[in-house]
Amino acid sequence: TGQVYGRPAAGDGGGPGGDGRPPRVARPAPNWRKRIKWTAITLVSVLVVTSVITYFWADSKLKREVDLSKVIERPEGGAGTNYLIVGSDSREGMTAEDKKRLHTGSADGKRTDSMMILHVADDGGNTMISLPRDSNVTIPSFKGAESGKLYPNQGRQTKLNAAYAEDGPELLVRTVEYNTGLRIDHYAEIGFGGFAKIVDAVGGVEMDIPKAFKDKWSGADFEKGKQTLDGQEALAFVRTRHAFSSDLDRTKNQQKFLAALAHQAATPGTVMNPFKLYPTMGAGLDTLVVDKDMGLFDVASMFWAMKGVTGGEGKSMNMPISGSVGGNLVWDKAKVKQLVKELNNDEKVTVSDNR
Repeated sequence: TGQVYGRPAAGDGGGPGGDGRPPRVARPAPNWRKRIKWTAITLVSVLVVTSVITYFWADSKLKREVDLSKVIERPEGGAGTNYLIVGSDSREGMTAEDKKRLHTGSADGKRTDSMMILHVADDGGNTMISLPRDSNVTIPSFKGAESGKLYPNQGRQTKLNAAYAEDGPELLVRTVEYNTGLRIDHYAEIGFGGFAKIVDAVGGVEMDIPKAFKDKWSGADFEKGKQTLDGQEALAFVRTRHAFSSDLDRTKNQQKFLAALAHQAATPGTVMNPFKLYPTMGAGLDTLVVDKDMGLFDVASMFWAMKGVTGGEGKSMNMPISGSVGGNLVWDKAKVKQLVKELNNDEKVTVSDNR
């Protein structure tokens, strides 16, 4: 009927002097403390989830193919952890074009192209020892990795890399342990293709080459001075031995390159950039062969120790040599014994490698 009961208060928008709009409700002030709290929780949750996913992704890529439980008559362990790091001439996964580009050839089987013992001390003072492939060693008694057959020690002496060619990583570990008296805790191996992919993934590695050299076998053709090596060039650099008078010269180049590679891989530009970090991790882990007991944290420990040693935090050396026989390098037994004693006790290494 249009009858109005009561009268709205002045200025409420519903009576005389009002504008016809409903009354405004005051908006509460934002709770910044609460917002910051939930933003932080969200970021931490995303970081944790991403880290967990990354861990299982990386862990699943490790090829745990070496069974150290098959190694017999092992020496007692000492302080710290000893890694046997091997660069093999494995061509697994490489195309014919890859083999041609990297100058690897197409030989069947696998041989060790480089070998190093990395001692990670419990209280610092890590040590890396290169084992020349031409080292003269005794092949000890061993149990065949596949056959399980026991082969007695016949006093046979040969080059160190022949042990791997004869019965794989397990015999190589057995031979290193027998000839040094040092227990190997973990084994890690990477092939030609994986090595080249890692170098390319980090965008190449800068090296200062003191003297120009060529080697038709490895494809090396380097000028003197600073230059950035891609995967192909890096592989040629660490493999070259025909251009030098001794295999000891090659081990020096390998240690020098590992120092540069570790430095490049650990820069913020690589670690903080997922577009570089994941390809680098993927390239390395896809072709990394390790022992069955080696976990991702062991791999990380090995890498950081290697980075520290090659960066000057620790000692880098060749196995001490006393001479040669039949073209093979003979280890200095007295110095090797002293070296192993110092490593087992986590003492500062005082042994010289005659370089």
